[in-house]
Amino acid sequence: MLAGNAYIKGVTSLDNLLYVLRGQKSSEQIEVYDKDSYRLQRHLTVPGLTFAYDIVACPHNRCAYISNVSRNSIHRLALPDGASATNWPVNDEPACLSVTDTHNVLVTCHLARKIKEFSTDGKLLRQVQLSDEIVLPCHTIQLSSGQLLLCHSGSGISAHRVCLLGRDGQVIQSYGGSGSEHELHHLAVDRNGFVFVADRYNCRVLLLSPSLSFVREVCSCDTLDGDPNALCLDENKHHLYVALGQRVAVVGV
Repeated sequence: MLAGNAYIKGVTSLDNLLYVLRGQKSSEQIEVYDKDSYRLQRHLTVPGLTFAYDIVACPHNRCAYISNVSRNSIHRLALPDGASATNWPVNDEPACLSVTDTHNVLVTCHLARKIKEFSTDGKLLRQVQLSDEIVLPCHTIQLSSGQLLLCHSGSGISAHRVCLLGRDGQVIQSYGGSGSEHELHHLAVDRNGFVFVADRYNCRVLLLSPSLSFVREVCSCDTLDGDPNALCLDENKHHLYVALGQRVAVVGV
């Protein structure tokens, strides 16, 4: 467990370093840990970042992207030392982030129910308007097929689902929905297409098959002792990093 005194909004990794984004801090928002010793190495400051929502690293561009809710913007921070930082407007409130196979950043805009794809220098490449059945989208990942995997919450018959979407944003298949007692907030996908899902309502992490059928609980409320808010998968180390309030749990997978 990596513990601190501020709520963790996101966790990501690059090389042998783990980057933990903590909210409610005016400076030094990102803590950098060694993934072998779990020792704190340093802090990184993101200029102009006020209310952070999520963080994701891009190995190709050697940077991290951070969503800023209060300013409706994305910040780009050079890694590993944070030597340079830029930002650009999203023009909608951003939520969770992911990086595509073509090294662009996907921004899920939950209130506008959109997915926006930006280049690493902030150029808007495309946007997908989601259908009415996607109530409050949280996190989107683009699969190697080009299809989109999205989790969303809300109310009604189609709430709290993980959905496979076509390139046009239409739902192809889903997990959850009517009567399901979940709050599905964040995703991670392994190289074989299996999906890890942070289920905050039940304080657990689920594993779904590539066809979005339930496989098993990766970890339960008994082992986590907290609400999973964000996930980061390191397949090389066989570790899943799970953000839990003010702590990060390291789970073997």
